Amino acid sequence: MRTYKYPNGRVYISETPEIKKKNNRYVSFGNRGTTFEEEINLSNEYYLNYGLAVIHKKPTPVQIVRVHYPKRSAAVIQEAYFRQASTTDYNGIYKGKYIDFEAKETRNKTLFPLQNIHLHQALHIKEILKHGGITFILIKFSTLNRIFFITGEVFITYWDRMQNNGKKSLSLEELVKDCYELKQTYNPHVNYLEIVDKHYF
Repeated sequence: MRTYKYPNGRVYISETPEIKKKNNRYVSFGNRGTTFEEEINLSNEYYLNYGLAVIHKKPTPVQIVRVHYPKRSAAVIQEAYFRQASTTDYNGIYKGKYIDFEAKETRNKTLFPLQNIHLHQALHIKEILKHGGITFILIKFSTLNRIFFITGEVFITYWDRMQNNGKKSLSLEELVKDCYELKQTYNPHVNYLEIVDKHYF
């Protein structure tokens, strides 16, 4: 969004997002997305364009079973199945270290149900930790507009507690006490590398 002043003193506000060029790539600094996934993808795009990190959303393997061709130039997938369970949402490299993380969003205002993380994802996080990688979970409380960064180590303590018949959710109070709250900035909006620097480097 840009503001212009005409000679007569009137103000015109442009709704067009500001565009900046960096390394022959264009990054929009406007509000292009509203979902948590879109915000993270835009942040990753920012990191890549400024040479900070290479982190991407993992593609989910899909087996296409039936396709309909209403016309030659178009194809509509009518039936498809996930070929295997996905691990976590994102992975890449930062400062020579492997990064792997999951992102979740909840409209609940007081807690995050651990059932939103699947067993194979928790086991994957344990494997990343075992091999010395950086792994974490980002949780956004969308109605509160608050984002928490849970290190893999802390998450596993929560997970193991649940597996031993303990609490099946994380309270907002626990997250405030045990985790990092991520400050949202203009660009990148979800600046999780700031927490990675603080905790791991």
